[in-house]
Amino acid sequence: MKKLFITALLALVCAMPRMYADEGMWLLSLVGKSYADMQKAGFKLSPEDIYSVNKSCLKDAIVGLGNDGRPFWHFCTGEIISDQGLVSTNHHCGYGKLQEHSTVQHDYLRDGFWAYTKEEELPNPGLTASILVRMDDVTKQILEALSDDMSEGDRAQAVARLSKDIADKAKKENPGCEAMVKPMFNGNQYFLFIHKIYKDVRLVGAPPSSMGKFGGDTDNWSWPRHTCDFSLFRIYTAPDGTPAPYSKNNVPLKPKHHLPVSIKNLNDGDYAMVMGFPGTTNRFLTSYGLEETMDITNKLRYEIRTVKINILREEMAASQKTRIQYASKYASCSNYWKYSNEQNKALRQLNTMRVKRETEQQYSKWAQGQLPKYQQALQLISEGYKDRRPYRAAMMYLDEGLLEGPEIIWQAVGTGTSLQEILDLEDRYARDEAIDQLRKKAAEFYKDYNQPTEMKVFAAMTKYVFLQMESRYCPDFLKQADKKYKGDFTKYTQELFAKSIFANEDAFNKFLDKPSRKALDKDPIFVAAMETYTKYREVYSRIPKESAEGLTRGTRDFVDGILQINDGKHLLSPDANSTIRFTYGNVMAYSPKDAVSYSHYTTLDGVIQKEGPKGGEFEVPARLKELYYAHDFGQYANSKDQLPTCFITNNDITGGNSGSPVIDAHGNLIGLAFDGNSEAMSGDIDFEENLQRCICLDSRYMLWVIDKYAGAKNLIDEIDIVK
Repeated sequence: MKKLFITALLALVCAMPRMYADEGMWLLSLVGKSYADMQKAGFKLSPEDIYSVNKSCLKDAIVGLGNDGRPFWHFCTGEIISDQGLVSTNHHCGYGKLQEHSTVQHDYLRDGFWAYTKEEELPNPGLTASILVRMDDVTKQILEALSDDMSEGDRAQAVARLSKDIADKAKKENPGCEAMVKPMFNGNQYFLFIHKIYKDVRLVGAPPSSMGKFGGDTDNWSWPRHTCDFSLFRIYTAPDGTPAPYSKNNVPLKPKHHLPVSIKNLNDGDYAMVMGFPGTTNRFLTSYGLEETMDITNKLRYEIRTVKINILREEMAASQKTRIQYASKYASCSNYWKYSNEQNKALRQLNTMRVKRETEQQYSKWAQGQLPKYQQALQLISEGYKDRRPYRAAMMYLDEGLLEGPEIIWQAVGTGTSLQEILDLEDRYARDEAIDQLRKKAAEFYKDYNQPTEMKVFAAMTKYVFLQMESRYCPDFLKQADKKYKGDFTKYTQELFAKSIFANEDAFNKFLDKPSRKALDKDPIFVAAMETYTKYREVYSRIPKESAEGLTRGTRDFVDGILQINDGKHLLSPDANSTIRFTYGNVMAYSPKDAVSYSHYTTLDGVIQKEGPKGGEFEVPARLKELYYAHDFGQYANSKDQLPTCFITNNDITGGNSGSPVIDAHGNLIGLAFDGNSEAMSGDIDFEENLQRCICLDSRYMLWVIDKYAGAKNLIDEIDIVK
């Protein structure tokens, strides 16, 4: 990003180094603009082979994995790898579903899971798979109805109304599809996305966590890697091929396109393209925003989550049942715990603050003589961040420490407020029915809940928040607890849980047998939860409205100025926002620091070399060692008779790209993207082209595990393997 900005701003195109196209999360419909550079990188297909509305193409094999009710938010990406709707994605993307299906008797997290027939595949209510139908630029339709004289509130309402009208029209013209308009470049462009969303997605296979999470927190965001990070699902449809909820009568999807899987040799410099649904980047962030990210968001997230993570590690190590219950929750918490710390390290190491300030200096020079809105943009941004700084810190403690810390607090907020509404119903039948539904919903929560563990988390998090956050923003219940129990938050927690209907499932069901609005309103956990939630909203409301609107307006005008300065000199990609993108580059080794050089791939040899004790982060299953020492690699070995495990490319990715296909020059799957490298964790804010690496599972390792380790010949037989 630094080269892009400085080159564009100084307009010294010939004098400055070119901006390599491996930076950029590009919109599929604009692939033609990147095509020449893609060919130089080694791409052999046509733009229509990537994106076409009228014929099958690569986009038809790319799947956004999400949750029902949130149709345009994707937590991971997958790819269709057979003509029977088989989908591969990362192990950590399927981890939550493995956990949901696991019990002490059938521990799929520990042992893995394989369906050797379609009848054995496991349904996952709520899991969705989205496939892009088409996308259209609707910028003109939106911007024509807006003006600079509008307040930010009026502007937002106008955009929401116009976007809904455009999306509703698209849905009528495309029956069975969902549509949404998404902003690009901070509201300077708008695109319509139309997806077909499938709601019957079944678990097919996954290796044990000792392989799928090999290296654990130690290796996370690091290279070299040897993680077998994949899981398999299958999309089902109604018999007529349309999306439908789970039914035994549903049939496997017949996709418009699926990816052949390559087992060819992979060399340094080979073309590599990633397609998927990247979550969020912030490449246009100013130095003012960067300061907030480093000093508040990243710093506090890491410090607060450390308290919770240390407790969960001990509890999960002591009990198999607790490990299963908290496995997915721990993984979710720990991933961005480490990310926050590593990103701050990278931002400091690469002096990203200096880069941002240089960009702003050059922008200010350009803005002289331009419209007042461009001259005022950086001042509005500066004031906006300054005015909200103390409130953002308080919100982090309330959110990360309390609302997202002890899970019982957020559970009490949601369930308690629903109960209040239910108990106010005059219709007894409707009330009883609603209570039954709430009882079932609570059972889902308490299935993965352990009261002793939760009490330890609650005591530690409440004490930490009380001691660390500014007293003026601290909820009163924490101050009262400190005073009454003389700082003993463990004793406070014991008495709180002893009196609360939310403490465990038995207490909650006993309350539902004879529900009382008065008892609910006095419940100590519910009181603490609602006070936390209310305090969070109160703190948020204190952020001066004028400066908040100024920050939004200033950021939009700043980005608009960057677009005008660039004016076609270089391709600019909008920040990621969970919409489908492609990135292109090459398989590429790197040297992150003095006297350190990394190869572009790893092998199964490294798994054996890293082996640690059973139950640890580097456990190696006996079956894998048996195959390794027998040298039973089959057709999946490389030309050196090694079994490749992972490789790296210089593709531009971020969260949400997990599970994305890595595609070769001919449109074959060569791997699954699953991580970035710690040396370039600044990438979501400032792309560092010399260090940025995308860490990928090699498709040969995936196929070898399916074939040799699991013996799932039924799956191998339906995959088109390119030799």
